[in-house]
Amino acid sequence: MSEIQSLPLFHKIAGQSVLVLGDDGAAEPKRRLVERAGGVVVDDQARAIDEGVRIAFVAYDDAKACEVAAINLRCAGMLVNVVDRPDLCDFTTPSILDRNPVLIAVGTGGASAGLAKHLRLRLERILPQSLGRLAQSLFAARPQLRKRYPDGAHRRRAIDDALREGGTLDALNPASNDRVVDWLAMDAKPQSTTIVEYTLISADPEDLTLKQARMLGEADTVCVKGNISPDVLARARADAQRIVCDIAKCDGPSAAKPSRCQTVTQPNSLIVILNSHT
Repeated sequence: MSEIQSLPLFHKIAGQSVLVLGDDGAAEPKRRLVERAGGVVVDDQARAIDEGVRIAFVAYDDAKACEVAAINLRCAGMLVNVVDRPDLCDFTTPSILDRNPVLIAVGTGGASAGLAKHLRLRLERILPQSLGRLAQSLFAARPQLRKRYPDGAHRRRAIDDALREGGTLDALNPASNDRVVDWLAMDAKPQSTTIVEYTLISADPEDLTLKQARMLGEADTVCVKGNISPDVLARARADAQRIVCDIAKCDGPSAAKPSRCQTVTQPNSLIVILNSHT
């Protein structure tokens, strides 16, 4: 699987103290960010260490002062971000698109804040303001969803069908928020195991068709045949099971089914079989 430079996490800091050190020009945006997330800004290093503060932002103009502060704070057990110094950072701050409670964070690992900002601005024009209300409606509907679709894979596929482009709850359609109740009242479609097989034309994930990319992102199991590019496998759902199999041994009424292929027989699941282009 392809590697990622950082582990993206959403950290809840409401009511918690966060240390912000530095001159107003660079430090002020960090103070606003902390306060926006409900955190309490602390600007005294000794106090922060005594109180066991866990997160720190450093934004001094002087490079040496930043280095010294980063070392001291890290030794005190804090995770440290030094503005414009990714080499001194334990974490970086992304450019944030807010559709509360939906948050989309675009990061470059400190390589280019400008690039992250312009990617976020492009997404701002695409994603409707109603996206947050859709998320809240789906959260409120969770008890009904679990009752109607008790099987997890069945439930996931129903939600995928609804949220995809052109679906009843198309995530980019501003009207989808008003359709959640009606969607739950619709007759449920019968679900069954679906097996889809396709051969890649190259190792470049950009060569995937839109349908292939969508199915790979929704698959419960990805069955690999041959040498599949890690970049292609990275497009699969993060929690999808990945197995190596020969479909000739995994399919058919009289076929042998070795243990590594048993997943193909799971009910209410989507199996995507990838054949190498070589």
